[in-house]
Amino acid sequence: MPGPAAPADPLAPAVSDPADLEREAALARLFELHYASMLRLAVLLGADDPENVVAEAYYQIYRKWRRLRDIEAAEAYLRSTVCNLTRMRIRHLQVARKHVENPPEESVASAESTALLHDDQRVLIDALQQLPARQREALVLRHWLGLKESEIAAAMGISCGSVKTHTSRGIAALSHAMEARR
Repeated sequence: MPGPAAPADPLAPAVSDPADLEREAALARLFELHYASMLRLAVLLGADDPENVVAEAYYQIYRKWRRLRDIEAAEAYLRSTVCNLTRMRIRHLQVARKHVENPPEESVASAESTALLHDDQRVLIDALQQLPARQREALVLRHWLGLKESEIAAAMGISCGSVKTHTSRGIAALSHAMEARR
C-alpha cells in the first residue's frame, strides 16, 4: 500500500484560496521588478540596515494587499513605505544614540566599496548624507528615481510646495559642498 504523496515543495505554504495564489504571484512579480531599486532607495536615504527596511516594507504590503485600492499603485505604496520605515529607523537611532554613554565610532567603508566609488561620487554621497533627512529624501526621489513633485509629495506625506523647498535647499547645499571641494 503506497504512502501519502509528498508535497512538491516542502517549504512552500499550503495555499488553497485563489485570491491568495494571485496575491503570492503579484508580490513575487513586485519583488522581482523592484527589490533592487527599493534597496538602493533605502541606502541612499541613509538606512543603516537597508535589507531589513525593504524586507519590512514587503511584509507590510503583503499584509495589506487585499486593502490596496489600486494594485497598480503597489510600487508607489512600497516606495512610500521604504521612505517612512527609513525615516522612523533613523529617528529611532538618533534617540538611542542620545542615551548611550559612548557613541559608536564612525563606520568605515569596506575596501571594495571605496574602490568602486570615484572621488567625486564619494564627496557627493558624503554631502548627501550630511543633508537633513527631508532634503535628502526629496533629492533622492526626484533625481535618482525621477519622480514628479506630486509623487514625491505623496511618498513623503508633505505638500508639493514643501517638496520644491526641500529640493531647492538640498541642491544648493550639494552645490556648495561640491564647489568648496574644488
